[in-house]
Amino acid sequence: MITTERVRRAERSRRTVLRRLDSGQLLLICAAGIVALAGVIYTAAVGLERPQIAVGFGALIAVGELARLTMPGNREVAPIDAAAALGYTLLLDLSQNPLTHPALQVVAVIAVGMVAGALPHLAVGRPPRLDAMARRLLTGSLLAFAFRPLAGTLYELTKPPTSTWWPALAVMVSLIAVTLLIDVLIAAMLRAEQVRTAFRVAVRDELNMAFPLGAAVASSGVLLALATHSMDLVALLVFAAPLLVTQVAFRKYAGIRATYLQTVRALSRVTEVGGYVEPGHSRRVSRLAVAIGRELGMAEPELLELEYAALMHDIGQLSLRDPIPGGATVLTDPEQARRIAELGAEVIRQTGVLDRVAEVVSRQCDPISDDPPLSSRIIRVANAYDDLVGPSTDRDRGGAALERIRLSSGSAYDSHAVEALARVIDRGRV
Repeated sequence: MITTERVRRAERSRRTVLRRLDSGQLLLICAAGIVALAGVIYTAAVGLERPQIAVGFGALIAVGELARLTMPGNREVAPIDAAAALGYTLLLDLSQNPLTHPALQVVAVIAVGMVAGALPHLAVGRPPRLDAMARRLLTGSLLAFAFRPLAGTLYELTKPPTSTWWPALAVMVSLIAVTLLIDVLIAAMLRAEQVRTAFRVAVRDELNMAFPLGAAVASSGVLLALATHSMDLVALLVFAAPLLVTQVAFRKYAGIRATYLQTVRALSRVTEVGGYVEPGHSRRVSRLAVAIGRELGMAEPELLELEYAALMHDIGQLSLRDPIPGGATVLTDPEQARRIAELGAEVIRQTGVLDRVAEVVSRQCDPISDDPPLSSRIIRVANAYDDLVGPSTDRDRGGAALERIRLSSGSAYDSHAVEALARVIDRGRV
């Protein structure tokens, strides 16, 4: 009975994942599936070259996929998986005949390893991010098809009497750099569609957030390939330990960030539970503020701070003896609204780790002439709109609220933030 229910949950999860995929993701997944199928068929037909090495790397790829984690920004990463796949791709002596270049065997080993690592997650109802897996497989395949034809020539250069490794290293680094750039561009295209932001903003975020991890993985992959050339399978055991330690460190970092956000969300609900603001107000303002920030091209770290500040922008209302009707600070005296913002910022400063968020909250009611931070101006616009509209989906009411905010833009509200709000509402981004 329990097994049947688990299977049902897994099936529901898979259907939900498929419904959420857009056309770009589906195209990426289909392309990866075709490449993987071709690799498996080819390898099954001709047989594995150096099967012990293939099985060893495939097992490490499976372990890396099993230990994948989600980083800030809802990015699914698998550093061990990626490093092992890269190391196997860059092996100079992958086959008994170095002059051959079985790129399709590399694709097959990577694909089988990834699927093997994903199966336990599927068994417990945690389906993988198919687009993330497909992207990892496709970028690995591109590197394999580019590097394997050169591997035989490079291998001959490493043998006596020349025994030079510099050409091999130069080719590896050059091709990895190109592959990382392609990976960043693919990830940016997918992310731009998923979060509905400008492509240039998505590229910048991927370069800032994902490229450093990619560079570290690339270095590990190169070292793994070179070490395996001399040490065979012993290299996998030697390098697996530091890679696992790195994975644990990344998992702790991601856990801390997730705990921060959960704590902030819980703290933001105190005003709702106490009856100071309408239910869902903080969450709606947060989503609207982040959408406006994306529309204005804010970087991802800035969006995270904006989300924190928007969730806690009304926490100063806990100091009021008599709650404001509906919690609508847009309808209160400007001095009282500014005092509420400053009191809320003081509460946030007590955490000792959110000083920049406290600054954003404290200045959300400052006039435009005082040049408050962009995040503060965004929160003021988003809060005013939700105070006037609330959870209503009536377009006429939303249009009237937007027009009212527009009439005060330039003095009370930032005109750029107001126009970004209008575009967000028009495109239904929230």
